[in-house]
Amino acid sequence: MLKFDHVSKRYPETGDVLTEVSFEMRRGEMAFLTGHSGAGKSTLLKLIAMMELANRGQVFLDGQNLNRLSPRKIPFMRRKLGLIFQDYKLLVDKTVFDNVALPLMVAGYGRHDIAKRVRAALDKVGLLGKEKKYPLALSGGEQQRVGIARAVVNKPQMILADEPTGNLDPELSQEVMHLFEQFQQVGVTVLIASHDLFLIKKMGYRILKLDHGRLVNG
Repeated sequence: MLKFDHVSKRYPETGDVLTEVSFEMRRGEMAFLTGHSGAGKSTLLKLIAMMELANRGQVFLDGQNLNRLSPRKIPFMRRKLGLIFQDYKLLVDKTVFDNVALPLMVAGYGRHDIAKRVRAALDKVGLLGKEKKYPLALSGGEQQRVGIARAVVNKPQMILADEPTGNLDPELSQEVMHLFEQFQQVGVTVLIASHDLFLIKKMGYRILKLDHGRLVNG
């Protein structure tokens, strides 16, 4: 599903952020990406999400070389991905329903399909019945669940989550991680960047550790 082949990323202002990173993830695998602040976790996720391009090496997603993807194909390739962020990135002036529906509206789905998929996604994350509420009326844990519903409403092949439990207490963090497990169990590939070593070791999945831009285990 995912392959990094000697990938390096360099920014002119900060120098090398990733250096010679190589690993593979099978379809339906779940793994955690960890490392100190500034180790390169977010940059690695941005390479998969096609927000950045590698300077050296190759990134393959579902058999496609992302370095050679034409700009017009990037939006279609991104539909294979569900993106989840630490700060939720919800539109506060839109209802829960409209936030979750956004990827489907962009993709051109009809109103009936959108309603069906949004309710199914909200049901999956335990928020069915709150579709008319606005994000600021929800708790932090509920807002993150809306973000997860939005990420999976398009039935992606892979979920990328950048510190998804960074703003949550331990109990809520564990609930969110179990949600990711449920998606992995139905064949979705899941890669989660997290600094919560206690939680990720407890869960027992593969850990990819970055140290100053280099992969030191995984």
